[in-house]
Formats: sequence, structure tokens, C-alpha cells
Amino acid sequence: MQEEQNAMAMKLNGFDLGDFRILRHSTKAPQAPEGYQSNLRVLYSQSTPSTGSKQRRHIPTMPERVLDAPGLIDDFYLNLVDWGDNNRLAVALAQTVYVWYSATMSVNMICQMPAENDYCSSVAWMKGSNYLALGTKTADVQIWDVEVGKRLRTMQGHGARVGALSWSPPILSSGSRFGTINHHDVRAPEHVQFSVQAHQQEVCGLAWSPSGQYLASGGNDNAVSIWPSSGSTPVHTFTHHHAAVKALSWCPWLNNVLATGGGTIDRHIRIWNVSSGNCLSATDTGSQVSGIQWSSEYKEMVSSHGFVSNQLVIWKYPMMTKVIELQGHQSRILSLCASPDGTEVVSAGADETVRLWRCFAVDAKHRKKPSAGPCGFRACIR
Repeated sequence: MQEEQNAMAMKLNGFDLGDFRILRHSTKAPQAPEGYQSNLRVLYSQSTPSTGSKQRRHIPTMPERVLDAPGLIDDFYLNLVDWGDNNRLAVALAQTVYVWYSATMSVNMICQMPAENDYCSSVAWMKGSNYLALGTKTADVQIWDVEVGKRLRTMQGHGARVGALSWSPPILSSGSRFGTINHHDVRAPEHVQFSVQAHQQEVCGLAWSPSGQYLASGGNDNAVSIWPSSGSTPVHTFTHHHAAVKALSWCPWLNNVLATGGGTIDRHIRIWNVSSGNCLSATDTGSQVSGIQWSSEYKEMVSSHGFVSNQLVIWKYPMMTKVIELQGHQSRILSLCASPDGTEVVSAGADETVRLWRCFAVDAKHRKKPSAGPCGFRACIR
């Protein structure tokens, strides 16, 4: 299997996976070798020692690591990165999908779309497993076992590209450019359990609530809909945003609270109580919102932005006061996801870089002791 991966990598990208190198941690970012090009290579790794006061935690303003991602499609409506609770980061670069292993700092190419006119348009890990779902431009949904490098099945049913995926095992929900959402039972031969015409334009965001009670969908029609776990009629449809809604994130400690973010014309983060249907707050961020992630440890959230700021912003919840701005991307940020232990986030940008930010590291003196064994970003057993 490894020999086949190496041969394919050499043919497609001009490098041998066996020669792939990850740079070590250093306090100063070293220069990459002249002319060195490889997909998803680490450009630099930087760890800044904490100098913050005792009253305020230190938040590094530089990314901990930067991965080069040539071929990352500059399309706001796609979802091209996902960090599974198996501590592996999936990144789709046009026709090719890679997985970065944080424990070993290694990279494997998982698959390559065979058709020249096809590309991977979305990725999503199934929780607690080696299974990775892929959406494609040609309207397919694929399930891959990353451990063995094998495609388990291809599911059809959409009429246009699949730009959004979300799991509530064994159900995988997929959203298409035509505004439809399909709910697939990945165990069943007849996999589509039901389908809904959810939006008038492309579905660009999907997020199942942690409890599995609700599915939130966002579309290019500027609407957000809240769907029950079984049913084709939304519980709520919110039309307060004035641009496409891609950023959707459920609060991990308040089951009925959802954060949504609007595109360039809108620029707002809105907080919703999905039980009552009320908008709890609306914050003008000044920029296109492409992603939102919560921090249970600090009761904060981080948002990623496109035009005009191209930055990350950490907000204190529920006041929505700005904690810090994190800059580094040279173009708009397209996607945002969090590490399994919640201490880091990953941003993917149109500058063809994927950046790891250690936003929510926990002071060892205040970290809650695990019930058994080590638990952290570098050694986390799920």
C-alpha cells in the first residue's frame, strides 16, 4: 500500500512520500529549502513561550505551525478541512485528499479523484472512527476507511456538487449546490433515508447538534434552518442574515445555543436559542465570517474571516467582547475547525496555507486531572 502511495505521489506531485520531512519545533521559523515544493508540507513550526501576566492567559499571536496547501480551492462555499477526534487532519486539495497525523507529523495521500473535471468539495470525519466522508463536484458522497486506504462505498442522490457534510452516526447528512439535503444511513443498501429541499440556493453549511436532536443548515439564500432529527419540516428558519451563511457552530455547554456567521455583505455573528427561536445577540465583525468554533474551557469562541480582515478573532461569551485578533493569512480564510482536545484551531486560507493556532491552551496548574491516562493534543485516546 505504501509503495502504491509513493508511486502515485511521485506521479501527481513530483515527490516521494518516503522523502517527506516535517521540520522540528524551534523558536525561530527557518527558511524552507530553495525550490522545495510538496503538497501539505510544513513551512515552519514556532512555539512562543508564555510571557503573559498571571491575570491574563498568554495567547500566541503567531501560528504554532503552517502547512503549505497548494491547490486549495478558493471557494467560500466549500468545506475542505476537518480535524477528527482520531487526531488526524483531513485536507482536500482539488482532486487529492491528504491526512496529516499530528502525533507523528506525517502526511499520507488518501485518494485522488480519477476524473479530470472532478474535485473534492467537502470532507467530514465520523466521530470515533477511521471513516472519512468526501463530497465531490460530480455530486457523489464517498466513504473511506483511512486506516486501510480503501473506499468503502460511493453514494449518489444529488444533482450537483456536495459542499457540506455532517455526521450524526450512523446518519451522514449532505448538502448540495441545488439546495437539497440528503440523509444517508451508511449501513443500508438503500442509503438515502429522506431528502429535503432545504434552501433556494447552495447549501454551504451543515452542523448536527452534539445531542443529535437538531441539524442546522446554512445556505447561499442567506437563511439558517433548524431541522429535527427525523422530519422534513424545519423547527425554525432564521432570515436575519443578509449574505450566505456558512459558519455554524453549536455551543458545547448549552445544548440549545447555536452561533451563525454571515458573508461579506452581512458580517454578523448571531447567537440563537433554538428552543425559543430567539436571537440572543448580533455582533458586527466587520468582515466576512467563514467559520466559528467554541472553547468550553474559557467560555469563548473564535471566528475566522475573509474580506476585509483575513484574520481570526477570539470573543468572550456571552458579552461578545473582543479578546484578541490573530493575523497571518495573506488572503481570506475559507474554513475553520478545532483540534479534538479543543486547545487548537486550524484555519485554511486562499493563500494556500493551513495554519494551526494554539488559542485555548490550558495552564497545567489549572488543568482538570483526567480520570485515567494522559489526555491532550499530543496523546489523546478517544
